[in-house]
Amino acid sequence: MQRQYIFLLLACIFLATGCARPADTPVVDSNDGAQVQNRGSDTANWWDALPRPEWGAFEMVDQDVDWFEVYRVADGIFAIYEPGQFEEVISFLIVGNERALLFDTGLGIGDMRRVVDQLTRLPVIVLNSHTHYDHIGGNYQFKTIYALDTEYTKARAKGSSTADVAEFLSEGWVWKELPPSFDAASYRSQPFSISRIVAEGDRIELGGRTLEILETPGHAPDSICLIDRENRLLFTGDTFYLAPLYTHIPGGNFDDYARSAARLAGLVDSIDSALTSHNVPVVQAGYMTALGAAFEDIRAGRATDYTESDGNYEYRFDGFSVIVRMDEPGLAGKQGN
Repeated sequence: MQRQYIFLLLACIFLATGCARPADTPVVDSNDGAQVQNRGSDTANWWDALPRPEWGAFEMVDQDVDWFEVYRVADGIFAIYEPGQFEEVISFLIVGNERALLFDTGLGIGDMRRVVDQLTRLPVIVLNSHTHYDHIGGNYQFKTIYALDTEYTKARAKGSSTADVAEFLSEGWVWKELPPSFDAASYRSQPFSISRIVAEGDRIELGGRTLEILETPGHAPDSICLIDRENRLLFTGDTFYLAPLYTHIPGGNFDDYARSAARLAGLVDSIDSALTSHNVPVVQAGYMTALGAAFEDIRAGRATDYTESDGNYEYRFDGFSVIVRMDEPGLAGKQGN
């Protein structure tokens, strides 16, 4: 198979219509300074960075759900991108000869099932990189869902209330017009049923492609990555992407994240590139080395480029940052020294 490409409350303010691509005029005022809280120090008017130039390296695939953009990022791999909301979440459809695997189902704002049906006729397995709201939004639309056997996962599979996710449609979080069929007032994570329990080291055969599960807790208790060893690809979920990495949110754990980062750093010679679940789809394998070093430097007190915001330290590195609670055990007195 061809070697993969490398490198590279609930009311929103709508002042315009027909914004199907991030290059169009936002439906929010780009001068209003809308700030997303507790997600880093530089989130005001985050949509000004769109469209991200990295997407220009890939072929856009036609489909008819305007909320999404779909790109072919490698043979048999589609990145399903949601640039209209702050998370800029990316779900990956990985297509084999016999079945396909959907690694995450996005926010639940657009019709993920409709998009997937336009990309493949094969049976589809859903596997989530973790069960935060922005990765399980379309789970309920699919019958076959694999998941880890954790209490965190089981709780998230029960769905959420509208209050749990109201913030994520509030001012500053969304810049595009929401789909006409979407009811913001009833937005929630829908319950879903787990079909099969999977765990560390399990291999999922798609026919001509094998994906291996790596448990990588830290961002969430049930975070995983997938490695395609034959094609030298790593799907990182939220364990790595080019933006602030979260150890500070509920369910996050700095020590677990540091161990997972070290593990991914150890894979750098086994992969050519990593596919990430936010902002841009493909990054160089060397970022895994940088991720491991970043956590080592934070723990050792060597990381000195940081800011304070929302009760957290945000440590900056080349292309990404790591957000840590100010009261994180073991870090007191080390910042900036």
